[in-house]
Amino acid sequence: MTHKQLISTARITGIWYLLLAISGVLGFMVFHPQVYVADPATTLANLTTNEMVARTRLVFELLIVVSQALVAAWFYKLFKEINSWAASTIGVWGLTNAIVIMVSAISMGVALGVAGSAQPAEVKVSLIQLLSLFSTHAWGVGSLFFGLWLLPMGYLIVTSSRMPRGIGFTLIIGGIGYLLSAFLNYSGVTGLFVDVLTIPATIGEFWIIGYLLIFGIRESNEDKSA
Repeated sequence: MTHKQLISTARITGIWYLLLAISGVLGFMVFHPQVYVADPATTLANLTTNEMVARTRLVFELLIVVSQALVAAWFYKLFKEINSWAASTIGVWGLTNAIVIMVSAISMGVALGVAGSAQPAEVKVSLIQLLSLFSTHAWGVGSLFFGLWLLPMGYLIVTSSRMPRGIGFTLIIGGIGYLLSAFLNYSGVTGLFVDVLTIPATIGEFWIIGYLLIFGIRESNEDKSA
């Protein structure tokens, strides 16, 4: 693949990554709190009275799954000739995360079906609580793979120097932070310290998105000397 083709691939990768970021922010941070809350009875009420908002939340969850799968595939396409092992792990772990988040999307779809069914209210509340937990823990477990796929991504950038090495180091730190936060959360450890662990990943992700969209990817040393 020529460098011009690599730049084109990098920018398409950046578009998919940007879509993943936007759908994640809108879905999880904007629409999610409007529907899914701690009290299952209130969640049930939100699903029935604010069905359009609930369906919008589900649509963004589907966009997260699709964009995660696409960006994983395009990262593999971008990096496979640079480091096939790292490119493969980015692709596999990114796709695995998409599959895990599908569990959350399925749970939301079923929750909408339960809310609109003719079952007794107490049965609905119990089912909604269970489905909400499935969605929450799909994200919790999925964060393991979201952390994992950042590690080879950062490693490849650092070792190849095809992007600023600072991006690579930030992604590695962010990936470790995601892994630690997942283990700490499931170990019962909570607090600001745990939340802060994922901040480097966010910085690294928006940094690489910007670089992919604006600059694409650097030439290799071989291309420069040719």
